[in-house]
Amino acid sequence: MAKAMKIAIIDDERDMRQSISQWLALSGYDTQSFASAKDALAVIDADYPGIVISDIKMPNMDGIQFLRKLMSIDSSLPVILITGHGDVPMAVEAMRIGAFDFLEKPFDPDRMSALAKKASQKRRMTLDNRELRKELSDAPSLMKKLMGKSSEMVQLREDILDLAQSEGHVLIDGETGTGKTLVAHALHAASPRAEKAFALISASAFEGDALCRRLFGPVLPEEHFLPAVEEVRGGTLVIEDIEALDEAAEAKLLSYINEQGESPETRIFAISNFQEAGRTLEDCMRKDLFYRLQSHHITVPPLRKRGNDILDMFTDLCDRFAEDYGCESPVISAQEAAQILQAPWPGNVRQLTSVAERTVMQSRRGQGKISSLLMSDADEVTSVVTTEGKPLKEYVEAFEKMLIDNTMRRHKGSIAKVMDELLLPRRTLNEKMAKYGLQRANYLG
Repeated sequence: MAKAMKIAIIDDERDMRQSISQWLALSGYDTQSFASAKDALAVIDADYPGIVISDIKMPNMDGIQFLRKLMSIDSSLPVILITGHGDVPMAVEAMRIGAFDFLEKPFDPDRMSALAKKASQKRRMTLDNRELRKELSDAPSLMKKLMGKSSEMVQLREDILDLAQSEGHVLIDGETGTGKTLVAHALHAASPRAEKAFALISASAFEGDALCRRLFGPVLPEEHFLPAVEEVRGGTLVIEDIEALDEAAEAKLLSYINEQGESPETRIFAISNFQEAGRTLEDCMRKDLFYRLQSHHITVPPLRKRGNDILDMFTDLCDRFAEDYGCESPVISAQEAAQILQAPWPGNVRQLTSVAERTVMQSRRGQGKISSLLMSDADEVTSVVTTEGKPLKEYVEAFEKMLIDNTMRRHKGSIAKVMDELLLPRRTLNEKMAKYGLQRANYLG
């Protein structure tokens, strides 16, 4: 659930600021009021999560000067200017500079709300697109999403960083919901091709010869489109559900790979979701193509193999969803923590994310148990616990870490309050926080 956009209101007249703020607050906006442009500039930066509504006529720095400053900070920031009678030529000039729109006094509150809504939608789209571009070009950001301290996840991150520097094609496999597409994004972002094109094509989404045409180009004179291999020339082409290629597509892909030679201009990442008892991906593909694609190979580990990472991820997801839904993060009991650690998670991270969101939704209504959520979908969960036992010590340590982490969050890093609630002496608490990598600075504020 997206957070409400902020609206910065700048007007030197107190009554006007309050009037605008009250009206927009009733429309569900989070408003901030400033008596001068100078005060507002101390708060508004290039990542300001909202829009600006400002009067044009103000002392010291008027609305036009203010607008120029804002455009130099972020030229895509929507700014709505309020003009007096006869200031329309000035407002037109403001539009030329970059203002989103203007309102003439006395203005219609409903028109102001409509403009605020339109500007906020534009701002949200801009910020979302920026975040997406940042994630796709920022390998460290993507690597943070591949969270976990288990040996399996540490090895996965190391493999990604190593193979990202290679020129060879990569086969990525693993169970459904483990994050194979995220691994492909991370490989590209960490590679020398990070600034080049990236495209993902799902082979299972095409029928007949449509996949060949999408990948390698049209065959009919009336068809006009750029094939995927041309879209990403010099970059990375990801083919998802590689097992869905028919014989013709396999032949063309093999020919394309062979033509590129040992130092390919365009790199291929093949994602396999093949799961069939008694057979492997190699069994259902032509061997020469299979061996070319798996010159490098990454298997994304299933969630049940990630040990205590499962509980860490679950509590982190609950915190995120609680923030989105505007409620407290649910308190996980020792029994529920054990159930989370023991569940088989056949849907892996995707399933864990779904259960975490539903846990938060039920918790804010004072309903539901995690055990019932784990058992709610018979198609996803076939048993409550795995057959893979874990030492009791692992369960105890996982719950202990979660308990200290949650208590530190609740008390915003107050060591004294955490000591009182958990009945722990200072030295013991310090030792356990060091053991679990918990730092007080992360909870302050």
